[in-house]
Amino acid sequence: MNPVSPEFWIGLMQIIGINIILSGDNAVVIALAAHSLPPAQRRQAVLWGSAAAIVMRIVLTVVAVSLLSLPYLKIVGSVLLLWIGIQLLLPESEDGHMSASGNMLAAIRTILIADLVMSLDNVLGVAAAAKGSLLLLVIGLAISIPLIIFGSTVILRLMDRFPIIITLGAALLGYVAGEMLITDPAIAAWVSAQGPFLHTAVPIAGALAVVAMGKWLASRAASPTAKEHPADLATAEEQPGAPRKNQASV
Repeated sequence: MNPVSPEFWIGLMQIIGINIILSGDNAVVIALAAHSLPPAQRRQAVLWGSAAAIVMRIVLTVVAVSLLSLPYLKIVGSVLLLWIGIQLLLPESEDGHMSASGNMLAAIRTILIADLVMSLDNVLGVAAAAKGSLLLLVIGLAISIPLIIFGSTVILRLMDRFPIIITLGAALLGYVAGEMLITDPAIAAWVSAQGPFLHTAVPIAGALAVVAMGKWLASRAASPTAKEHPADLATAEEQPGAPRKNQASV
């Protein structure tokens, strides 16, 4: 496709529009993965995670049509996305053994995995708009990088003020996972013929499942900390010079 032709610029505008519309959930993933990092590392995680995700999406777009025709691929992807949503609701470890750079790399890894899974459907629209032009594809997705970075930065600021957004973001991942599950080629025809209501019920169930499981696991992770206080008190009582209960008065 000639870069000076009207078709090229029309395709470019279509790709940018598709990315603006479809990148909202990806911006949520980036914000969720980076929200627990220090401010300076947040910016790095957002920048590198977004850039790497765009590069990965370009590669994925080239092979998207053949990938999405494979049965059970979306089912596996939906399970992985559910797991990511649950993990993002768990509290951060307080043991200080992981370095700051390790935390940032973990956030970038989460961004890449989630973006890979969530982009399986999105890249089809981009590939169609590119009409086989790799140059058009690369330019269009490269322009979308600042859009995704800006969106995730705004969401990060809102998360600091309104923590409920973290839960809503995880619920969004569960909803997308449910949508992905029922559109897998292995079961899509059966769902459309026998259970059309599943197109609504399964995504809602996915959202509720992520929030419920994430909150439950978070409460379990927090409970051992609370139980350590009596043991700490007992240890303190054993130390020399510490007053002991039930000690006979002399």
